[in-house]
Amino acid sequence: MLPVCVNRFLFLLASSSALLSVQWAVHANAAETDMGGVSPPHHTSATAKHSGKATAVGARAAKPRKVSTKALQGKGEEVLVSHTRRAISHNSESVIGRKELDQQVPGQNILKAVGQLPGVSYSSTDPLGIDTWGASVYVRGFFQNQLGVTLDGVPLNDQTYTTTNGLNIANAWISDDISRVSVSQGGGSLDVASNTNLGGAMQFYTSDPKEKAGATVSQGFGSYAMKRTYVRVDSGKLNSSGTRFYVAYSRDFEKKYDGPSPSFMQQVNAKLVQPIGDKSKISAFFNWNNAEVYGYLDKSLGSLAKYGWRQELMYPNYAKAFNYAAGNYPSGWDDLVSGNYTQLYDAGQSTQDYIGGINFDMALNDNLRWQSVLYAHRDISNATYSAPGVCSPGTSLPGTCAADGSDNGSYVEGQVPLSEQVWMNREMREGFTSALDYKIGRHNINVGIWYEHNNSTASTGYFNEPQLGQGSPLVTTGPYDVYGAEFAKGWAYRWHTNTFQFHAMDRWRILDNLTATYGFKSTVQQTGGGNIAWDPTGNYSGLNAQGPKGSITSAAGFLPSVNLDWRFLPGHELYFDFAENMRPFNASSYASATSPGPWMLQDQAAFRAAKKGLTPERDFTYVLGYRYSSRFITAGVDGYHSDNHNRLISGATGIGGADQGASLLNTRRASQWGVDGVVTLVPIHGLAITNSVSYNHFTYGHNLPICNATDDDGNCTGYGNLKGKKMAGYPSVMYKANISYTWHGASTWMDVNYYSKRQYSLLNDTHVPAYWLANLGASYDFGDVGPLKGVKASFMVYNLFNAKYIAMMGENGFPATGDMQSLERGAVREYFGTIKASY
Repeated sequence: MLPVCVNRFLFLLASSSALLSVQWAVHANAAETDMGGVSPPHHTSATAKHSGKATAVGARAAKPRKVSTKALQGKGEEVLVSHTRRAISHNSESVIGRKELDQQVPGQNILKAVGQLPGVSYSSTDPLGIDTWGASVYVRGFFQNQLGVTLDGVPLNDQTYTTTNGLNIANAWISDDISRVSVSQGGGSLDVASNTNLGGAMQFYTSDPKEKAGATVSQGFGSYAMKRTYVRVDSGKLNSSGTRFYVAYSRDFEKKYDGPSPSFMQQVNAKLVQPIGDKSKISAFFNWNNAEVYGYLDKSLGSLAKYGWRQELMYPNYAKAFNYAAGNYPSGWDDLVSGNYTQLYDAGQSTQDYIGGINFDMALNDNLRWQSVLYAHRDISNATYSAPGVCSPGTSLPGTCAADGSDNGSYVEGQVPLSEQVWMNREMREGFTSALDYKIGRHNINVGIWYEHNNSTASTGYFNEPQLGQGSPLVTTGPYDVYGAEFAKGWAYRWHTNTFQFHAMDRWRILDNLTATYGFKSTVQQTGGGNIAWDPTGNYSGLNAQGPKGSITSAAGFLPSVNLDWRFLPGHELYFDFAENMRPFNASSYASATSPGPWMLQDQAAFRAAKKGLTPERDFTYVLGYRYSSRFITAGVDGYHSDNHNRLISGATGIGGADQGASLLNTRRASQWGVDGVVTLVPIHGLAITNSVSYNHFTYGHNLPICNATDDDGNCTGYGNLKGKKMAGYPSVMYKANISYTWHGASTWMDVNYYSKRQYSLLNDTHVPAYWLANLGASYDFGDVGPLKGVKASFMVYNLFNAKYIAMMGENGFPATGDMQSLERGAVREYFGTIKASY
């Protein structure tokens, strides 16, 4: 039942204006009250890249400024109004500036801010989002591996955990140094470099170095030993040409709310800007990230019902985990239909990422601009589970651990009945983008290319754990060879991928208030490689024969995009967006749960058949929207429809080890339609109230039989049909409210999110209940205190009403039917405080 205080809060919001109950709007989580500057124009889903710099956001309110009605008619893509400055989202694109980003816990995964937009579902197991295993984002039915994601033009691609084709934004740049986020919830921009873009794009922009030398320091504290340090040093202008740079460092530490194991992440990023004349510049950037995270126990609906919300991994009680692995656990411990893997000692991840690039933004003449990015990215990721029942031969007494493995039922004295299973993923990506933008008359013609080469590997292996009392257990973040080298290999894959993309588009200003943007892109991607190691015994993996190897080329010569934007009256905007997108076949290993592809098949014959019969997914997305913007209100409505062809999904079982399995399914046809609505009111100076409602209806449209019952030998005895079933993991209904108020140096805000029930199994016979989540924050800007400038203190409460809810779903994949251990609990109520100052 909804808490009384939430009901009162929502009643106040609703009563503030009758419009809140009758008027919907799109993408307008855009009110940036009291900004000292306005972000530069942001292009629509098919327009050219913006070449300007992000404008700094000040902490104080802007002076009141009168604006003529002509300014509201849309010559620019922002609206300046009296008493406040607001960056207004334009067309099918939403803009998130520092105002919204500052309403986060410092160091929090920046996707949390994106999650406040209508139609976007964000969840994380820990409040900071450091544990990327337990963090996910959906945008209008498209998962985080189906979106185009860039950082200063550099493609980040797949945002899923242990991906072999990208980098999560949380590990790519320190959130404090991101100036703005542009989110396209239509088909995504033509010029976005991505091989994962099916239904939208998120473009992140780093802040530029300041023109004045100085330093910024912030220190945060919070519940469960949370500590967060951030330091940034700006050089200021070093010479008459304007050369400047900054270097920043962040360190995040937190313990789990239901266990003592820690999560730790540190980052260093740096950026150099070299202006060339008044209209050109070269910038270079670099980021290093190191994350060492102890994960949370994956849960099932059955385990939550039986053992409650506080069940967790056994770390640091190694003796208990040892005895459980030997079969000495309580009666009924593992009798759940979903299976029960709660005898795990530990789980987690250790990742290191290096990413850097050079951006060229050159005005060749008054009408011609050249933009190019050279980049490289290196990823080293290890993800672990303890493996009860897989004995450690290197530390067991001779003759007690059979060469072909063991299980709980065959434990004998002297055996070490568990080991550590480690998934090892590696990436090395290099590439470039280059584009020319030519202005002639009422046309802006943009032509560009993108190329990327990616060498990637994925494998799983087993390492020895010690005898009781004869050494410390392995640390889940490594090193893993303390008691000897890897003693078994479940499987290993190696791939190389070459991606090429070309785009051409024209932004034609037909009338002063009517703009058409149209063009196309061509994509070709070749991925070659496959399985290089397997487990012939079948004790460490279901892949007991060589998996497939081979090359697949995905190509589309003409993927069109059309956008119309009509500002027919002052403050009124009507727009239409259409795009066709294709997602090439990307590398995926055996039993891949979140990135299904042909290489996850278990033999060469099946791979050859899939290569002949499968075609890459193509999606057709349509958006029709209306927005109204005035001095006190931004409101509108957005309707969308998407046709999905040949979307691949996997039906999974288990959570890893030898019992992990997944089936590759081609859904053939699916479709979705939905409506997003939002209204933002600024009734008085400093006060902003936002309400949004989203509805999505996604169903599969092809008769696809899925096994829903098996006998004791694993043979299928019954089938269900996927046709008409809803997508798992994404809510049909979302409601979001945010209220913020600023008075002089004081600010306070509160956001409330509602997510309806989410389907859990592919056949929709199990689901996760709906939930409400509220967060509260306040800050005070003390201004200059002695030699310090901009001294600011903030306090935030995450999960204000201590709701019990499921955050991440399907981290091990979604079950075809029923239940499985693939759920993560959301964080409990936690408190955070930060003090920040500059010099």
